[in-house]
Amino acid sequence: MNFLEKIFSRLNHAPGRVLLAEAHEGGSPRALPASGDRTATGAELLAQIAAARAFLRASGLAKGDRCALVAPNSIRWAALDLAILAEGIIAVPLYARQAPAELVAMMRDAGPGLTCCGDAALRDSIAAAWPDAPRLVLFDEIFATPAPASLPPPIPLAPQDAVAIHYTSGTSGEAKGVILTVGNLSHMLSCTTARLDQVMGPRDVPDRVFHYLPFCFAGSWILLLSCLSRESVLTLSTDLTKLADEIRGAGPNYFLNVPTLLERIRTGVEDNLRTRGGTIAKIFNRAWAAWLRLDAKTPRPGDFLWLGLAGMFIFPSIRKRLGPNLRALICGSAPLARETQLFFMMLGIPVLQVYGLTETTGICTMDDPRHIDPGRVGPAIPGIEMKLGENSEILVRGPNIFSGYWNRPEQTAQVLHDGWFHTGDQGDVDANGNWRITGRLKNLIILNSGHNIAPEPIEEELFRVLRGARQVMLIGNGRSFLAAIITGEVARAEIESQMARLNAKLPHYRKIWMFHTVQELFTIENGLLTANGKLKRDAIAARFAVEIERMYARTGQ
Repeated sequence: MNFLEKIFSRLNHAPGRVLLAEAHEGGSPRALPASGDRTATGAELLAQIAAARAFLRASGLAKGDRCALVAPNSIRWAALDLAILAEGIIAVPLYARQAPAELVAMMRDAGPGLTCCGDAALRDSIAAAWPDAPRLVLFDEIFATPAPASLPPPIPLAPQDAVAIHYTSGTSGEAKGVILTVGNLSHMLSCTTARLDQVMGPRDVPDRVFHYLPFCFAGSWILLLSCLSRESVLTLSTDLTKLADEIRGAGPNYFLNVPTLLERIRTGVEDNLRTRGGTIAKIFNRAWAAWLRLDAKTPRPGDFLWLGLAGMFIFPSIRKRLGPNLRALICGSAPLARETQLFFMMLGIPVLQVYGLTETTGICTMDDPRHIDPGRVGPAIPGIEMKLGENSEILVRGPNIFSGYWNRPEQTAQVLHDGWFHTGDQGDVDANGNWRITGRLKNLIILNSGHNIAPEPIEEELFRVLRGARQVMLIGNGRSFLAAIITGEVARAEIESQMARLNAKLPHYRKIWMFHTVQELFTIENGLLTANGKLKRDAIAARFAVEIERMYARTGQ
């Protein structure tokens, strides 16, 4: 059976069990009705899928046609996505928060016969930006369709059949549509479900999973399909402003994260303890210092005492606030700071890093929960080959590699050579096969001295020590030294102090000599972040070109 057939088999074998829930009123599925629009059992989800399939058929879409899906996460999003796949239609999930012009550019490229919108405001904004758009319909219209008494099983699909076009972030230039196939998904889900089995161990109750990242991103979509492929109850966030309450209410065993959230959690814990002060803060600080020494294999007498005291009086309450059932945190989309991973491990919460790109069906490597190496992203998943190419570029080959970019054969040929996908990411691998991501080739800063500098590690280190900073971006291409643009509210003296400390341990060509602070944050809405939160470096440099020139003019560089 392929991945889709397995999911439908699972739904048919769980008619009365809640599989999906939306986090309303505190976030707990237990506080919600046994059935209805806030939860879905296997039978209820199948009924919603049937209604959506009937609508799609009535709309005249056939196998191989494209259908765009533009809406926030919801049970109905999942049902519609499965209906699209079951009809052999190619799903084109798009990020609802992107600017209408960006959405329309991707839709024009994909050429969907139908676009399904979560609400009228979103539909109207697309229609205004694209007056000649093909049919735009609302979820309400789709799910108002009476579900037929019976529908055939999903349309038979071959491994090479396309099931989705996911658009890349477009950090520099136009976003490209990544074609993912049945074979890609079938292999990937066999890997993710096996790894989640390792995380959870033998169990007689379903996993409790919480999710807040948009399903239109490949890794996020893989988690949804993984949960529907195994014994899970997946609770979906409905209000990111109440994320902490939703997580506590859902009581998850694990959930997928981006580094930003884990950094915020760590900073929040440390700030709270610093504010409280007294004995508790003293114990925590000494325990943290002891933990770092143990990691560096330079322990001192008394280290285990401080860790023991913190383990008795501090760590349990922190873990309880994060979730009493938490077994692991999963983190992807960008490298997580090594110290942050160590921080959660000290609390007794393993953080499993995942590395991958849309072109690799979201995942190339996953941490093995039995052998986590902080700062690395784990070994290649089974069946996947990885090696280093020129300039330490990571190359990947295997059944997870996409079939090509939609309508872009030349760009496909630029990244696929002899079956190897050239990721554009730089990294290294240790003797145990654990990979580390060190930068992105296209982000390399080349000084006029000829030195090549990966900005990400320096940015992450400076961001980590600057309290109040929201974003840090290095500049200096073609210049004689590095400078930084920093958003947030940070005192100038604080920046100068922390930069001096950082520079003291860096070679001369990697030191940061100047900086410019910006009150306005880089966001998706102002065009300075991609849909999944990565810096649009070219756009930022263009936006602050005058300030950048002014910085370098002070030194004549």
